[in-house]
Formats: sequence, C-alpha cells, structure tokens
Amino acid sequence: MTPGDRLRGLRESLKLTLRDVELATNKIAAACGNTDFSIPASRLSDIEIHGTVPNVFRLYSLSVIYRVDLVEMLRYYGVDVDAAPTHESLIAVDVTHIVNSFGSALEVQIPVALDPGFDPSETTNLTRMIEEWGQVPVARLPQLPRSKYLYGYIGLEDWTMWPLLQPGAFVQVDKERTAIQSGCWRSEYERPLYFVATREGFICCWCALEGSNLILQSHPLSPVPARSVRNRHDAEVLGTVVGVAQRFGNERSPYAASATSHSAKAVK
Repeated sequence: MTPGDRLRGLRESLKLTLRDVELATNKIAAACGNTDFSIPASRLSDIEIHGTVPNVFRLYSLSVIYRVDLVEMLRYYGVDVDAAPTHESLIAVDVTHIVNSFGSALEVQIPVALDPGFDPSETTNLTRMIEEWGQVPVARLPQLPRSKYLYGYIGLEDWTMWPLLQPGAFVQVDKERTAIQSGCWRSEYERPLYFVATREGFICCWCALEGSNLILQSHPLSPVPARSVRNRHDAEVLGTVVGVAQRFGNERSPYAASATSHSAKAVK
C-alpha cells in the first residue's frame, strides 16, 4: 500500500469525508494560530490519490484526527525514527553536547525482572536471567541485540582493573577487535582493555602475548595478580572494550573488602 492508500484507509475506517477532515484540521489550525495545520479537501485528495507528501504540520493534523502516532505516520513515508541513533553515529560532532534526540518518542523493550537467583557479586549471561521484558522510552537499546558488540558486567567483587574500572561497571566490547596490540602508550587510558573468556569465567583486563601464552594483566593498584594462561586453549579474547558505563564516588575498596575475585561474565 502507498502512504496515500494507508491514510485513506484510516479516514474511511473512521467514516470521515474529505470535507470532515478539512473542517477538523481548520480547528487544529485555529487552536495553534497557524494555518499551515489546515488541509483543504482538494489537497487531502492529492495526498491520498496522487502521492503528494504532506508537510510536517499537515501530517501532525492527520495523526491527531486519525488517532495514529506521528512517529508511525513518518514510517508510512519511509522515515524510520528507530534508526536515528545509527544515523547519528555517522555524523561526528566535535563539541560536548547533550544527547536527547528522539529519546522521548520511542518505546523499546528492556529487562524489567531478573531471575531471583541473580547474584550481583558475580556476573552471568543476562539473557538467561531475564524473566520479564517491559516497554521503556529509550532510544539506543534496540541496537544492542543485533550489533557487533557484546556487553559485559563487572562483578561487585571483581577488582582486576580497579580503580580504572569499578566493580559494577558495564562494558561495551567490539567482537571484531580480538587481536592483542603491543606498543607503548602515553597513559593507561590509551592502552586497550580486553574482555577475555577463561576456564574460570570472564575477565576484563590488559593483555600481552608471550609466545603461546596470554598474560592477563591487572591494574598496578589492584590486589589481583597478573597471570599467564595458554592462549586459545585456556583463554579466548572476545573483543576490545570500546565503552564503559560506571558510577563515580564508590567508597568501597578492594583492600577494605579483601576481595581478590577476578570474574566478569559476558552479556551477549
């Protein structure tokens, strides 16, 4: 069906004539003090039959009259608002700014109930722990399941990269970047972090190769020691960390808690 066919179907389902819609849009235009919201019957006929594209004011009027969400009507004309976050990533903005476009217009599914057995001190595959999904207006979450990334949660007793990476943090991991980089870095923030699957669980850390061994290196201020494992036999690099979400002001300390666990489990 063309967009015009869909609009005509909506109008006819409500038993409205072209003239009825014209009068209704006149009321909206009067309430807004803007004649651009008004749609003459002849123009509505062109929209339905000849494929004339309504401007944003007229499309709004039709969405109100037909009781259809404006975002849905945009989809009639090939404008997929859900793709906005992906399209935003194509356009670089150099200055720091607030990201709020389309955020209130979309509803996406996110987990709202987890298995009672979920233990935040260790982390697990959240897709297996989700018991209930809910509708929440968040724009970027729909991209997660079908992206090239996996998402890891750092356990509350995982101090491997403390204080650079806090327990309870979420990390975004690029699954296409699994090669270990070597070289000199000007700071710890430049050095790549890797998400690694081991026989004991998952770990987020710096890595280095020594022959056939993979060195899992913790932060120098962390109480967790570095260790050597057989690369691709006892451990596999799942990807490079490209994003981190964590809270500041954590008063806990690995020394106060005497925590030396280094497990962090993946979210795919």
